[in-house]
Amino acid sequence: MNMVKCTYGLLGEKLGHSFSPAIHKRLGLTDYGLIETKKENLESILRDCHYKGLNVTIPYKCDVMGLCDKISDEALQIGSVNTIVRTDDGRLCAYNTDIDGFIYAAQTAGIDFRDRSVLICGSGGTSLTVQAASVKLGARRVNVVSRTGNTTYGDLGAYADTDIIVNTTPVGMYPNNLNSIINLDEFPNCKGVIDVIYNPRRTALIMQAEKRGIPCIDGLPMLVYQAKRAEELFLNTVIPDSEVERVIRELRKETGNIIIIGMPGSGKSSVAELIAQKTGRKLISIDTEIAKTAGKTIPEIFEQDGEPAFREIEREETAKAGKQLGVVIATGGGVVKDIRNYASLHQNGRIYYLRREISMLETDGRPLSKNMETLIQLQKEREPLYCRFADSDIRNDVTLEEIAAKILEEYNENIGD
Repeated sequence: MNMVKCTYGLLGEKLGHSFSPAIHKRLGLTDYGLIETKKENLESILRDCHYKGLNVTIPYKCDVMGLCDKISDEALQIGSVNTIVRTDDGRLCAYNTDIDGFIYAAQTAGIDFRDRSVLICGSGGTSLTVQAASVKLGARRVNVVSRTGNTTYGDLGAYADTDIIVNTTPVGMYPNNLNSIINLDEFPNCKGVIDVIYNPRRTALIMQAEKRGIPCIDGLPMLVYQAKRAEELFLNTVIPDSEVERVIRELRKETGNIIIIGMPGSGKSSVAELIAQKTGRKLISIDTEIAKTAGKTIPEIFEQDGEPAFREIEREETAKAGKQLGVVIATGGGVVKDIRNYASLHQNGRIYYLRREISMLETDGRPLSKNMETLIQLQKEREPLYCRFADSDIRNDVTLEEIAAKILEEYNENIGD
């Protein structure tokens, strides 16, 4: 049991990558920590009078209900709580602020539930909340699918006419990024997707929705808004919604990645290194990581093992780097040759195509761009791929300082998109 002696905190089974302390700190509550524990310790923690307020997450949102002295009518109706406040006389009062967060997220994304059919993946505490929220928002029909319930994922074909899909399961959550239990091709009427996962920023499900132009939203707005409501209950205060918007923007900027792609010799490493220095972010060079993994230089890999072997290591290292948060990533010139690398890079950040005049590209030590003829052919092949990957392109025709400044300006303006 990981006991943290804080006045307020988040209670759950596994909390290593929770954003909750950072959110509450930004909302003004600094005495907030993570309380990791097993189910058998729940009662002793709740009875510990040191804690004045607790949030509750997976998998205890239903388990704690029997340990509370009073449960709000809404939480009782939902059958799940995520916020517990200790009154002055020591009683534990339970609430559900997740429903407020979910409704806020749906409205932020412009997803209208009125007279629409909703399919909810998962049957835990968050699912109960989403079911209640869907009804409250006017949904015509609400169906729940889970691994072991009456309706399983093998029955998805019966719900092909679904309008809105909500994922409340941990499938696709860090560290199991890019997993998905839903293929949106099977739901031609889908008009909205909500995934309560917030790490990664874009799950495989969210990226499917993006690709199809379907309104979608991740779990961060829900998380921040429910935290705002919980803090209002903890401290008996009122926090304006503008604070929610501010915290979301700040967390997007802090946790988003800055990814540089482009031709070999275009200056990706130099630009990435400068941005990392300016921002204090960790720098990840995919080529450097490949060399470490292989135990040999890039030219040696190409010469001894061939390009397919190199590309496979590149794909693995790109997947590892893309899972991280708040880093700067310098890719190799050919990272765009494998479309799978797009999801790895896009899931947590913005991708910048660094353009440079072909005559200015460096060629030393680069096995696939040894001469001008090869460079011209490479650029012809890869230009469409760079454009396909990139959120923005930046010309490398000014100083490094100016290029870094352009990228950071664009990042800060658009990372929330």
